Amino acid sequence: MEWWWTGRLREKGIDALIHDQGGGVSRAQLLAAGWSEARIRKPLRTGRWRTVHPGVYVTHTGPIAYGERLLAALLYAGPAAAWSHYTAAEQLGLIKPDPERHVFMTIPEQRKVRGRPGLVIRRDEHWADRLAAVAPPRRTPADAVLDIVGITSTLDQAAAVIAEACQSGRVGADDLLSSLAERRRLRHRGSLQPIIADVVAGSHSLLEIRYARDVERRHGLPRAKRQRSVDGQFTDVYYTGLNVELDGRLHLVPHQRWRDLDRDNRATLRAEATLRYGWFDITNRPCDAAVQVVQVLRRTHPSLTATPCSSRCPVSASRNISAG
Repeated sequence: MEWWWTGRLREKGIDALIHDQGGGVSRAQLLAAGWSEARIRKPLRTGRWRTVHPGVYVTHTGPIAYGERLLAALLYAGPAAAWSHYTAAEQLGLIKPDPERHVFMTIPEQRKVRGRPGLVIRRDEHWADRLAAVAPPRRTPADAVLDIVGITSTLDQAAAVIAEACQSGRVGADDLLSSLAERRRLRHRGSLQPIIADVVAGSHSLLEIRYARDVERRHGLPRAKRQRSVDGQFTDVYYTGLNVELDGRLHLVPHQRWRDLDRDNRATLRAEATLRYGWFDITNRPCDAAVQVVQVLRRTHPSLTATPCSSRCPVSASRNISAG
């Protein structure tokens, strides 16, 4: 199998290739450029070059940058290898880069590559079908996202990745659903379609997804509009006559945070129809939030009903709560 860099080497030569690679180079590249073993060993012996992985070097003595680490891992893994999971998602602009992460790569199922510190190597029988048409090789945007979903420990983590990736504008729901259909054993698979649907409807964050699931759907509330634009500003959640704003920052004193928000929201119930909730409110008190939303909506729709999510859910008594 031909390396992804062979055409560039023929066109530009080894010096230009090393420059393009930020100072990284592999033994395979040097041999392809006509270097002898003795010529390769000399800068390594004198300390002008350093070994990053077996057969992969940096041609300087300074700190090894994050981009150099990514490329060195790919060169080490061989021609049939591609960035995947978090690494591919970063390089595709789907998620924010994090230099503290390991480098993730996927290789064909029949290959074996010896593990190295800082590298995570996975195998995939569908390796060739899930490559993006770019160099250096990496997974397609949809497959990179689903790679991450497959190793997340919680559904919340999976939802957060999907929301961030879709918000980047570089991957669409149709692509995710198409790739999902091919992954019969993917972790969280059965729960992903409604999450993707929430993102399509306009949910831009994990907190918005949690609101749609835990406050709205579980209590039978009307389906709101997401990311409604008014005068150049966006409302997270909009019902007729009611805005719901969601603050996804994690606050260190959740009970105090709830008391402050609850005080503000009770004032809102008596006056302006805007309710504001934070992370702990939606994750710890979704039923209380649902009761408040119902109260405001009943100002214009007195017959509106809601469904308790359990026998202890306060929404069960919401029919008897005054709308003002």
